Amino acid sequence: MNPLPTTSSQIALDRATRRQWVAFAIAVLVLTLAALHAAGLYGRASALSGLEAQGRIDANLKVALLQAVLERPRALPFLLSRDRDVMEALADTDAARRSFLDRKLEELVAGTNAAVIYAIDGKGVAIAASNWREPTSFVGNDYSFRAYFSRAMAEGTAEHFALGSVSKRPGLYISHRIGPAAAPLGVIVVKMEFDQLERDWHETQRPSYVVDANHVVLITSIPSWRFMTTQPLPAESLAAIRESLQFGEAPLAPLPFDPVEGSLLLRAVQPGGGAETYLRIIAPVASTPWHFEYLVPARGAVDAGMREARLLALVAVGAVTLIAALWLRRRQTALADAARDQAAREELERRVIERTRDLSLARDHLQAEIADHRETETKLQAVQEDLVQANRLAILGQVAAGVAHEINQPLATIRAYADNAKVFLTRNRPEPAKENLDLIAGLTDRIAGITEDLKALARKGRTAAEPVVLQEVIDGAILLLRSRFTGRLERLIVAPLSEGLRVTGNRLRLEQVFINLFQNALEAVEDRADGRVTVSIAAGKSDVVVSVADNGPGLPADILASLFEPFNTSKEKGLGLGLVIAKDIVSDYGGRLEVETGERGATFRVHLRKADA
Repeated sequence: MNPLPTTSSQIALDRATRRQWVAFAIAVLVLTLAALHAAGLYGRASALSGLEAQGRIDANLKVALLQAVLERPRALPFLLSRDRDVMEALADTDAARRSFLDRKLEELVAGTNAAVIYAIDGKGVAIAASNWREPTSFVGNDYSFRAYFSRAMAEGTAEHFALGSVSKRPGLYISHRIGPAAAPLGVIVVKMEFDQLERDWHETQRPSYVVDANHVVLITSIPSWRFMTTQPLPAESLAAIRESLQFGEAPLAPLPFDPVEGSLLLRAVQPGGGAETYLRIIAPVASTPWHFEYLVPARGAVDAGMREARLLALVAVGAVTLIAALWLRRRQTALADAARDQAAREELERRVIERTRDLSLARDHLQAEIADHRETETKLQAVQEDLVQANRLAILGQVAAGVAHEINQPLATIRAYADNAKVFLTRNRPEPAKENLDLIAGLTDRIAGITEDLKALARKGRTAAEPVVLQEVIDGAILLLRSRFTGRLERLIVAPLSEGLRVTGNRLRLEQVFINLFQNALEAVEDRADGRVTVSIAAGKSDVVVSVADNGPGLPADILASLFEPFNTSKEKGLGLGLVIAKDIVSDYGGRLEVETGERGATFRVHLRKADA
């Protein structure tokens, strides 16, 4: 074998190999730079697309909320335009009529979302207003220059957003003509303000605002942006707005926006902060000439999208580079020496075998972990089933105890009436005995009602509320206690209450409340010679307060601390469920149960909703 040719071939092969690797490195560098650039563009576009989709969903939700706020008061001017009191006050200058209309409008404002309601005569002078008591009352002011007055007189109805000339508060004025077009009496105006809506928008920490047809900001989450413009106003539009005093002396200056050409992006400066990049979402507000604009911070999402896309691009380029490098290396190795290629193949086979063995071991280990996990999961399910069963048994015990406590009083009364009936039958007096038997039948129906009510409570949580006469509830409770406290009910003193006073609830369940309270109070004073229980009723505009006060020893501190917890009682044979059930019943019907105790006794106050409120 001649070694010289072999050495020359090896040198030439080494040179060719180095040239190939230099060309390969240059290609990889160019490919990497191109892939990073393309990935950055794609990531930016994808991030903006996703941001715009989510932003439009948020914007549509906010627009829907705005439309709901707008729609509520729109029917009010139409209805008031046909109101007899409004028309009579405009047709007649009688001061009493207009004073009555002032009070009526004041009551209407209290029950609606309107800020102010006022009536304007045919000359544009306000003759009645809901804010007639306030120093900034609209009564007597001339509004003939306002667009909502002139347009309503001419077209029948109008909506106009402006800054109040008296109150200096911005709002939407919704007006409707009163009387026929040929001889109009005047205009009724409802002003609505958007303070709550703006506060809700402000909590999202993203600029949200509404602009009119002139691009003037009307409603905004950033108060300092109000009455600024999203683009410069033409001179003629600016002059017309100034002349109409629509926005008072607001500068109507452009917002600090710098739009990015060819996209929805813009640079904006928020008060007290630096310039940020936002994606501007614009959505029309139906039934108005307004547009809602929503600024979504874009820099973070765009940067994240570009980083993610470039990372994926680097991974892809790395994979391609690795594959190409391996292919090139293998090709060079094959050309360099067939023996080396054979050795490399053997080495590769050895590595494959080792890798396969490692994977087999890893698979076996994973299967063992999966088996352990399944066994643990099975044990966990068994423990959960045991806990569920234990919880069911606990609930069953509480329900059984509650039923026993609630039917205790009717059963005691049934026993007393049965004993009385036996006495009457022994004395050959069938009529009183029959009355007692009728009462026993009624009490058995009551027990059935209690169990049905408790079952309904367990299934649905509460019994449907209805108007209940409070006198009948208290009389029913006293009736069930008569046999239990024979000869001692004179200690129970019930103050007179208004005839027909009704509360919201269920008669049976409310009787349960007062049975528990009366019984506890009578038992608290049974050892006192001067013991008494006073029941007083105080009726307000929207609620009724029933106070049950005794002059007993009061409640111990340890009992008071957990008074409304189940099975907490100071009685030897008590279950500790009476006050718990009473509080739950009162809460179900929108009321509350309060207690006050001291050395002179205890007072329980039952707050119930008034049925006529």
